[in-house]
Amino acid sequence: MSQEPVDPVSPCLGCGACCGFFRVSFYWGEARSVGGLVPDHLTTKVNSVYSCMQGTEGGHGRCVALLGEIGTQVRCSIYQNRPSPCREFACHSVTIAGNPDCNRARAHYGLPALQCAEFESQAS
Repeated sequence: MSQEPVDPVSPCLGCGACCGFFRVSFYWGEARSVGGLVPDHLTTKVNSVYSCMQGTEGGHGRCVALLGEIGTQVRCSIYQNRPSPCREFACHSVTIAGNPDCNRARAHYGLPALQCAEFESQAS
């Protein structure tokens, strides 16, 4: 009986730097009260068009939905209902071209840079 290969654990689960570095702003229509997914009580109004996750209003602030210790072990308490910027933000090491914003956030917390898949595949 063959088994499917097990995916390696995401480096995001031991990082969370992006959740404590960037302002997570998104179109207000993503809020649950108007048919979206994001719980309203975890958001702050930015202006008439945008909301953001509480804690990230000014940038370099930790998202209220992030649980755990950045750089050790983290998880998003609203992962299934997270806003579009979180859904679209790619971990540097799991994209072919990499994501320099991921490593920029990691550097802010003194975490080592991740290598991207392109470099890893060339090294093989």
